[in-house]
Amino acid sequence: MTQIHWVKCKTDNCYVVENGSDAILVDTGSAISCDKVLEECSKYNMKLIVLTHVHFDHAENAAKLSKHFNIPVACHEADVELFESFDKQPMESYGIVGKVVLDTSLKVLRNTKVEKPENLIFIKDGDDLSAYGFDAKIIGMPGHTKGSIGVDVEGTHLLVGDELDNWISPATGHLYNDLDAIKNSADKIVKLGERTLYYGHGKPTKNKFKLL
Repeated sequence: MTQIHWVKCKTDNCYVVENGSDAILVDTGSAISCDKVLEECSKYNMKLIVLTHVHFDHAENAAKLSKHFNIPVACHEADVELFESFDKQPMESYGIVGKVVLDTSLKVLRNTKVEKPENLIFIKDGDDLSAYGFDAKIIGMPGHTKGSIGVDVEGTHLLVGDELDNWISPATGHLYNDLDAIKNSADKIVKLGERTLYYGHGKPTKNKFKLL
C-alpha cells in the first residue's frame, strides 16, 4: 500500500511517496532544507522527482538530488522557462493573506535562480507513473504557474503544490499567474471527490476548501 510521508521544510512542504522500498519525491523544498530532504529520501530506493511547479521553494534542490540519486526530474514543459527567471510568469495575489505572502516572497523569488536539472523529463495532464512502479496520475492544474500539476495517488491522495494552500485554512491558492486558470483548477480538484489533500504550504486536509 502506498504511503505519503510529509517532509516539513520550515514553511514549505515536500512529500516522499513510497510503496515499500521504492519511492518518488514530490517537490524538493528550498536549499536551506536540502540535508533534511536528502536524509528522508536516503531511506528508499528513489525512482523519480516530480515538481508540481518550478518555484525555488519547490524546486531548488531538484538538480542536486537528481545527481545524488541518479534519477530524472519531471515537470510540465510550460514551467521550464522558470528555470531561467521567475519573472517569466509574474505573480499576483488576492486577499490579505495573499498580499502578505507575495510581499514577503517576491524579493527571494526574483533573486533565487533554480538550477535546471540535467536529467529533465516532461509530464502533462493524464500521464501516469506506472513506469516507476506507482499507481499515480498527473493532473494538470494551471493557474499558480502555467505548468502547475498535481499528483493523484491511488485515487486517494492528491498532492496539489500551490494550486491550493493551507496558510490559515484550506483555500484556492492565494498567489497566481492566471486567476481564471487557478479558479478552474480549484473547481477541478473539488470534482475529483473524496481525497486527502497535500499542500505545498500547510498541513494535509480532506478535499474541502474555500473556493475563490
